[in-house]
Amino acid sequence: MPRKLVRPFILLSVFAGLCGLFSFGCPQDQRKTVKVMGSTSIQPFAEELGREFEAKHPGRKAQVEGGGSTAGIQALADGLADIGMCSRRLKEDEADRFTPVLIARDGLAIIVHPSNPVDDLSVEQLRGLFSGSITNWKDVGGNDAPVRIVSREEGSGTREAFMNLVMGKTRVARRAMVQASNGAIAAMVRSDPSAIGYMSLGQIGNDLKTVRVNHEAPTAESVLAGRYKLARPFLFVTSGKPGPDAQAFIDFVLSAEGQEILESEGLIRVK
Repeated sequence: MPRKLVRPFILLSVFAGLCGLFSFGCPQDQRKTVKVMGSTSIQPFAEELGREFEAKHPGRKAQVEGGGSTAGIQALADGLADIGMCSRRLKEDEADRFTPVLIARDGLAIIVHPSNPVDDLSVEQLRGLFSGSITNWKDVGGNDAPVRIVSREEGSGTREAFMNLVMGKTRVARRAMVQASNGAIAAMVRSDPSAIGYMSLGQIGNDLKTVRVNHEAPTAESVLAGRYKLARPFLFVTSGKPGPDAQAFIDFVLSAEGQEILESEGLIRVK
């Protein structure tokens, strides 16, 4: 081969090889993606469901992102998500625009450090602790130590559920340490013997202590029976009729297999 043709031949070969490589990868890249955004409480469960969904449906992909319940609803309104995740009941204006699908129920657990001797609190005591009107643990049967409040950020479905179920019209104290996820709440309480926080029952580990509320322990059984009152819905939210790919994911989550996954992770199944 003439020398002057060697370089073009090499470049052409490289180009052809790259084209072959990219075309080989196309089936993976062309999978139909279902975009699921919102509640950080639902996020880890949706990620697990997404992995199982993809295994069952090789042509589809579930892309799950957090950001909070309100952010998920906004992403749905802006056309950035196919499904919004919401860990609270829809507000009146949201219910007029969007369609909720109940995928599971969850208890809202009150957590303290394992060394904290307090085992039971009333809703009124919780309101006092989180509002700042009760500032010392000794006032609710604990040690002589200051109460350090850990709360979720504005827009969090967990926070809004807590406000509705516990605080009512009473505000959380401004000195509360605000965290952006269940994991961050758990880390703060785990590291501070004087801390108190709240988080999804389905994400409680063995290194945290849950407190009974009005003498009732936060368990899946007590939530299902209606005895534990700090309970909330886990919702998938759509704008009108979902597309076929989003509907396929919703159907999987509501299937016996999807519900078994949620139940095995500590949530209360709906089917």
